[in-house]
Amino acid sequence: MTAEPPYTVRLADGVYAYVQPDGGWCLNNAGFVSGGGRTLLVDTAATERRALALRDAVAAAGVPLPRTVVNTHHHGDHTYGNGVFAPEALVLGHDSARTEQLAAGHQLELIWPGTDFGAVEITPPDLTYSDRMTLHLGETEVRVIHPGVAHTTGDSVVWLPRQGVVFTGDLVFAGGTPFLAMGSLAGSLRALELLRSLGAQTVVPGHGPLTDPSAYDATERYLRYVEELAREGLARGLTPLEAAREADLGEFAAWREGERLVANLHRAYAELAGEPEGAPLDIVAVLTDMTVMNGGTPILCHA
Repeated sequence: MTAEPPYTVRLADGVYAYVQPDGGWCLNNAGFVSGGGRTLLVDTAATERRALALRDAVAAAGVPLPRTVVNTHHHGDHTYGNGVFAPEALVLGHDSARTEQLAAGHQLELIWPGTDFGAVEITPPDLTYSDRMTLHLGETEVRVIHPGVAHTTGDSVVWLPRQGVVFTGDLVFAGGTPFLAMGSLAGSLRALELLRSLGAQTVVPGHGPLTDPSAYDATERYLRYVEELAREGLARGLTPLEAAREADLGEFAAWREGERLVANLHRAYAELAGEPEGAPLDIVAVLTDMTVMNGGTPILCHA
């Protein structure tokens, strides 16, 4: 199935979201902010072709090409396109996002060898921060905030207080299932509290259509559901896969990537066993269980 073409939405003066339907595996969102004669880009894309299309979209909006790229985390669907914008643009990310991106390398090609990613040069952040950072583009204030370990160990939220717009990265999947394999369930719940405290009116999720703060409530309900499922599964001596296969997804059954439930249970089980938040899981076991949950069919990159 061919994905719908990406589209750009003007959210405020000089503020744009770049949405890649339908937000499934490898189809992330990005965005850009322009002011004072400079442009900042939030995330890139999973393939060279898609990153070039994103660059064309920035140019079509009539703003300068970016001199700064903020990566919301290290995953390749948000960072593989960095090289299209560097070295003209400086890449900014959390300390752990740089470490994790360098460690991951060309991980997406290993998971999806049949996908044409193009000429991807791993381009990690040049500038890193530990807690928060503020950038000024003319009159526009851009706050980059680390929420702690959540989707990954190195997440960043990009918050525009004057415009009331937040780019959440993969702390929010609008209409899609959260993915905690490289992060933390408890940390993701704390990250939602941080997002609520910002008071944004417009939420640009890491994947899926533009939304509003109601997405935080839906995400929290899912995370609480996983938490309870994990407690029950452990009490019954079930493996994460057994617990996932027995689960009734209820309101979450219509969300994309339902196979992520078993990955999230692996994370919840680890935390209930006292493992540190963000401690590495056996990713091969996680991917294998997701394939079983997907009816024995490997998950597909849609980029």
